[in-house]
Amino acid sequence: MPDIVQFVKSLFRKRKAHQPWFKHYDKDVPRETTIPDVPMTYYLDDAVAKFPDGVFIHYMGRRITFAEFNILVNKCAFALSKLGVRQKDRVAIILPNIPQYAILHWAIMRLGAVIVPTNPLYSQRELAHQLKDSGAKTAVILDLIFHRLQEVAEQTELKNIIVTGVKDFLPPLMRLLYPLKEMSEGYWKKIPRQSSIYFFAELMRRASDVVPTQKIHADDTALLLYTGGTTGIAKGAILTHKNIVANALQARAWLTDVVDGKEVIMAALPLFHSYGMTACHHFAMLCKAAMVLVPKFEPLRVMKEINRLKVTIFPGVPTMYVAINNHPNVNKYNLESVRLCISGGAALPREVQQTFERITGARLVEGYGLSECSPVTHCNPMKGSGKTGSIGLPWPNTQAKIVDQKTGDALRAGAIGELAVRGPQVMKCYWKNDKETEGAFKKEWLLTGDMGKMDEDGYFFVIDRKKDMIVSGGFNIYPREIEDVLCEHPKVSEVAVIGIPDDYFGESVKAFIVLQNGVDVTPDEIQKFCKGKLAKYKIPKEISFRKELPKSLIGKVLRRVLVEEVLA
Repeated sequence: MPDIVQFVKSLFRKRKAHQPWFKHYDKDVPRETTIPDVPMTYYLDDAVAKFPDGVFIHYMGRRITFAEFNILVNKCAFALSKLGVRQKDRVAIILPNIPQYAILHWAIMRLGAVIVPTNPLYSQRELAHQLKDSGAKTAVILDLIFHRLQEVAEQTELKNIIVTGVKDFLPPLMRLLYPLKEMSEGYWKKIPRQSSIYFFAELMRRASDVVPTQKIHADDTALLLYTGGTTGIAKGAILTHKNIVANALQARAWLTDVVDGKEVIMAALPLFHSYGMTACHHFAMLCKAAMVLVPKFEPLRVMKEINRLKVTIFPGVPTMYVAINNHPNVNKYNLESVRLCISGGAALPREVQQTFERITGARLVEGYGLSECSPVTHCNPMKGSGKTGSIGLPWPNTQAKIVDQKTGDALRAGAIGELAVRGPQVMKCYWKNDKETEGAFKKEWLLTGDMGKMDEDGYFFVIDRKKDMIVSGGFNIYPREIEDVLCEHPKVSEVAVIGIPDDYFGESVKAFIVLQNGVDVTPDEIQKFCKGKLAKYKIPKEISFRKELPKSLIGKVLRRVLVEEVLA
């Protein structure tokens, strides 16, 4: 019997070794990288030991070294423990990209507790759902949005609310002036002094930097990362320390030119989002790099920071690169320090890629991931040519295939099906949701919900979300295909395509279009442009022109909002 088991394992290893994508890896990228059984906090200790005086955070003119950051983390962990936070407890962080977010993130892990990253733009209803579902008893929130949490706190299990502000880590002069700015703009609100409400700055002043000893294992839960909010009720993906360590190390293996202690990373992506968490936050710690925190993406501020701090790595989403490409002052700033950029969250148009590369001299490639995978699974080569429109190749230690939606069987190259992945970065399961977990996995493979194909070279292409597919007269229509054609029109800036109810065909195609500045076009002109480029049943029957499209905080177009608008 053992011989049979070994034989099957050997066949599997041979199959892995012959995956078509390996021959297109950059020459220094390994097929597999070693994932040690350590908690994520190991890399904070490592950075402090090797680069204590290296800068970890740049924030509005203030610098925090790894040694200083470690003391802040330990003090924060001490303060949280005094409030009763214990191992496995869930703690919600409802903050933008400010130093307090990073400090809390690592302090919670120091205690073996579980981080619940929470979007500070959430409505009261969304906040209440995530806090109730996670069972968080402690939450840390920005003072400017405290009232939102206060209105729903009684619906949750919260016992401690910690309030902090943007000013808390500003340089001295800016810290004095900031409250005046808040009051003049009407943002300032008085926070009540109550037994369950604490202030971050006060807790830190009273805290010791001696942290209670806690044994943390690689398989312990590190984060409860909520996902699916754009398509339905948000679900908590359970990510272990090993999941997030693996994805950071996979990124390190892919970016072979990175030099430890020398890189400066632009953190314009929100740290509460899985992409910003790994590509900016965890990757910076792993590589002992400086992280430039930007609370809100503003192209002018980002360009100034790149110019001032000589940023070398800039993970982002297409809308960020578009904003910089089109900024009227882009030529006033030296952006040539940027070398490496990975774009995610949405398709990266070729024109956007080429323009940004021309302006900066950087290498900009498209990647792919999802929160359930910590999040990255695919990326185009950083040195090779890659393929336009492709999400790239599976990362080291990652397996991927296109499967038949009904049977789960792997499909041949070129066939369209659902993208399935597996690897050490894939979540354990959904939090308290066996039904969703069962539907997400098929024989240890995570079904991504994205329809796509793989070519003969092992490059993967995402066609569209399975849930966004339009069925018209029995034909399957993928919105992204139509959007790609419409974006080729010289007068079109942005576009979103959805299916709308149709009494005869079941569904028909509607396009929402944002035009370039100062131009005009008719629906008939758009439809004529599509002829010969799309089958007749794919050409939009309705076209609506808009000044802007609804987007998530990282710039992903929210088709769901448009669907809800039409149905209403």
